[in-house]
Amino acid sequence: MIKTLARAGVDVFRLNFSHGSHEDHAAALKAIRGAELTIRRPLGVLADLQGPKLRLGKFADGAIEVEAGHRIRLDLDTTPGDASRVGMPHPEIFAALKPDALLLLDDGKVRLRVETAGADFADTVVEAGSRLSDRKGVAVPGGTIPISALTPKDLEDLAFALRQGVDWVALSFVQRAEDMAELKKLVAGRAACLAKIEKPAALDDLEAILDYSDGLMVARGDLGVECPPEEVPVAQKAILRAARNRGVPAIVATQMLESMTTQPTPTRAEASDVANAVYEGADAVMLSAETAAGQYPLEAVQVMDRIIERVERDPRWPRLMDAEHAGMDDVDADALVAAARKAADAASTACIVVFTTLGGTARRMARERPLQPVIALTPSPDTARRLALVWGLEPRLGRQPSSMEDVTEEAVRHAVEAGLAQPGQRILILAGTPFGAPGAANLLRLAHAPARRG
Repeated sequence: MIKTLARAGVDVFRLNFSHGSHEDHAAALKAIRGAELTIRRPLGVLADLQGPKLRLGKFADGAIEVEAGHRIRLDLDTTPGDASRVGMPHPEIFAALKPDALLLLDDGKVRLRVETAGADFADTVVEAGSRLSDRKGVAVPGGTIPISALTPKDLEDLAFALRQGVDWVALSFVQRAEDMAELKKLVAGRAACLAKIEKPAALDDLEAILDYSDGLMVARGDLGVECPPEEVPVAQKAILRAARNRGVPAIVATQMLESMTTQPTPTRAEASDVANAVYEGADAVMLSAETAAGQYPLEAVQVMDRIIERVERDPRWPRLMDAEHAGMDDVDADALVAAARKAADAASTACIVVFTTLGGTARRMARERPLQPVIALTPSPDTARRLALVWGLEPRLGRQPSSMEDVTEEAVRHAVEAGLAQPGQRILILAGTPFGAPGAANLLRLAHAPARRG
C-alpha cells in the first residue's frame, strides 16, 4: 500500500508517535525506504512527536454527569474523583490559572470557568457539557503553560527516530520559540525541524518560532479546540503567509478529507477546504485517519492529488501567488532566483533545474511559485528527502558537477529523463560556484534539450 500511495502522489509519510510502538514505526520506515527504491523518487519521512498531554485523573465510577452551573473542584489529589472534585495531576496548569480563566475538557465538549484558583486547586463552574469521564484532555485557551514541549516519552521517541534516519521531526504543542530552540539543539542537524502550530500562544510568538523552524504545520485539530472556530481560518492564512515569506514549507493538516475515512468520495466542503489551502499557498496538505485507518486510502490520495492539480491549472492561481509574493532578503541569491522566475515566464521554458547541496536555493525557488516544474538536483539523499516536503520541487539525486559543461549536461539529462523537457525546449539552470561547495547559487544559465537523432 505504501508503494501504491507513493505512486499516486504521496511525497512524505508521517510516523505518528502518539500511537504504535517503536517496532511498528521501524517496520513502516523500512517499507517506505523500500518503496523509494521501487519508484525511484525520494520520499520524506516525518516523525511526529506526541508532546505533553494534559489530562484529568480518574473518577470512582468512571464518569460523572454534569450540566451548566455544576460546580467541581480540580486538585492534585490522586484519589478517584466524584461529582464534587477530581484530580488534575498537572501543577503547571494550576500555576497558569487565574479567576475567570476557561478550561476546555474532552476536545471542548465540556467548558469550565475558573472561579478561584491556587497552587494546588481550582474551583470551577460548568458552562457547557453533559458528561465527564476518566482521563479526558485539558486545554487552557489563551494561556501559556510553563511546561516543556518535550516530555520524557518524546525524548525517547526522538532518539529512536534519529537513529532510524527520519528526515523531519515535528514538535507538538509548541508555545514559544524556546520550545523549538530546544528541539533544534537536540536534533543537531540530523533532521529538519517542524513546529506544529496548535496553541494560541504560538501565534503570538510566530516570527520568533520561525527563527528556529525548518517548517510549520497548521495543526487545526487542537488549534480548533483552543481557538473559536471562526479564528481558525484566519490563523491558517496568517501562518501560511508568514511561512512563505520566510521560504519555510508549511503543511495544512487535520480533517482535510475526513469523510473519506469511511466513504469513497469527499464532501464538497472538504474538496473546497483542500483547494483553499492550495490557493493560500500551502506547500503540502496532509491526510491523517483517511490513510492511517480509513477504508479508502488510495482514493483519498487520488482525490487530493486531483484537487491540487486542478487548482494550479486555474488562471487565477498564479495571480494569487503573485499577490502574496514573498519579500526578498536583498541578497545575491534572491536576486538570481527572481531573475530565473521572470525568465521562466517565457513560453518556451520547460522546467527549472536547481543544483543544491543543503536545499537553500531550491527552497528560494519554490517560494517564488514558478509555473514550471522545478528539479532540485543534489548529491545528498538527506537533502533530497527533506525537499520532498517543499512545494513544486522534484528532488533527484545527481552527481556533483565539476565544470560548467557538467552542470549543463547533468541538468539537461535529468530534465529529459523526468519527461519535463522536449527537444528544443528551454531549460533554466541555477547553480553555485565553486562547484560542490555549500552556499547560495550565483549562476543562471539557459540550455536547450537536444533534438532527437534518427
